[in-house]
Amino acid sequence: MNSRFKWTIVCSSTCIVVLLLLGARNGRARAVAADDIYGHLKVYTEVLERIKLEYVEEPDMKSVTLGAINGLLESVDPFASYLNADQYRQYVKSEDAAKADVGVVLAKRYGYVAVVDVLPGSPAEKASISTGDLIESINNVATRDMPLAYAEQLLRGNPNTNVDITVLRLRNPDPQKITLTRANVAYPDVVAKLMPNNVGYLHVTSLAANRLQEAKSKLEDLNKQGAKYIVLDLRHCSTGDQQNGIELANLFLDNGEITYLQGQKSSKKDFSAKAGDEVWKGPLVVITNRSTAGGAEIAAAALMDDKRAQVVGERSYGDASLRKTIQMDDGSAVILSVAKYYSPSGKAIQDTGVVPTVQLTENDQTPELDQDGNPIPGTKPKETEDNLLKQSVDLVTGKTTIAQLMNDSGGPIVSAQHPIIEKSPRQPERR
Repeated sequence: MNSRFKWTIVCSSTCIVVLLLLGARNGRARAVAADDIYGHLKVYTEVLERIKLEYVEEPDMKSVTLGAINGLLESVDPFASYLNADQYRQYVKSEDAAKADVGVVLAKRYGYVAVVDVLPGSPAEKASISTGDLIESINNVATRDMPLAYAEQLLRGNPNTNVDITVLRLRNPDPQKITLTRANVAYPDVVAKLMPNNVGYLHVTSLAANRLQEAKSKLEDLNKQGAKYIVLDLRHCSTGDQQNGIELANLFLDNGEITYLQGQKSSKKDFSAKAGDEVWKGPLVVITNRSTAGGAEIAAAALMDDKRAQVVGERSYGDASLRKTIQMDDGSAVILSVAKYYSPSGKAIQDTGVVPTVQLTENDQTPELDQDGNPIPGTKPKETEDNLLKQSVDLVTGKTTIAQLMNDSGGPIVSAQHPIIEKSPRQPERR
């Protein structure tokens, strides 16, 4: 393991121990109630004072405070950012300018910038960067405690310019230095085809631009071609307006709740299906993986909770919220989730992700690995079979059952109550 990474872990652990000890000491004198803001601020102030007076060397209190703010934000919202006045001015300026990037969707994990997903054909995909990788540095600037929005800004730039990043991969904790060339990355098209046994396959990998309308058109075409079953593949669908996930779900629903949006100071807003927008009434299976995020999660959660479809695959990433930029008096700003999207069953999608009806692990599609455990760009993966698609086709056509799938995989059955049948009117709940 990289010495810098080890040092980070040791420092983090030490801080936690210090906080616990000081918290226990303070608790003996007077227990701080969970909602006692001033009591918690007193503990925080005392910890800062102890660091300043007793740390082994003179600390940079500006860095300590900035780290505390970013740690606070990450603990409540992995997509939040704090930007100082200069960073916020640069952020606003870069938002107004159309620039190239490297094709990654980001969040914060363990204090670092983490990869949620990689766009097909992007510089990041060509470098074999994948979901779960941690970006340790960007242009030699450490991402530890770096605002998420600032990291996104650093990755953007003019086309054909380079950006250097250091990546910590899941298989190899030693950092790998990679140079990426920025490019104008197009959102992937919707893929549709009629498979054997009249199975229509619809792969939606983005809800940006006009991809929702494209998905609707291709679904109508599959219907005209004589499809009897549909497999909706939402793997690696992590971009686009999250509200588009509501309309995507509505293509398969003619009634019922799709989602609702609610926050601490935002009243509940319900979104229900419109009968006139439904396109497909037949049997349906949805595929998700750990790169499914945003609007795609809203759609998958609705179709599963409304018992319209089985969901097969991996738990989704967990990113469905309304974010707001709040400017401070000193010119700095906080980008924060102010409301979350909930599934019809009442689960906050950003907190839990979408847990499939049938949980199956996706085959490893990464290229061959070198001796250090890093993917070798351009090489073919050892496993090429799309096991999730195969299992979904067997399930939607009735060739296999949920119980058989779970027995074969040895995994848990989340629910076996969602029939793979043509949609029928809802039955009233039993009291």
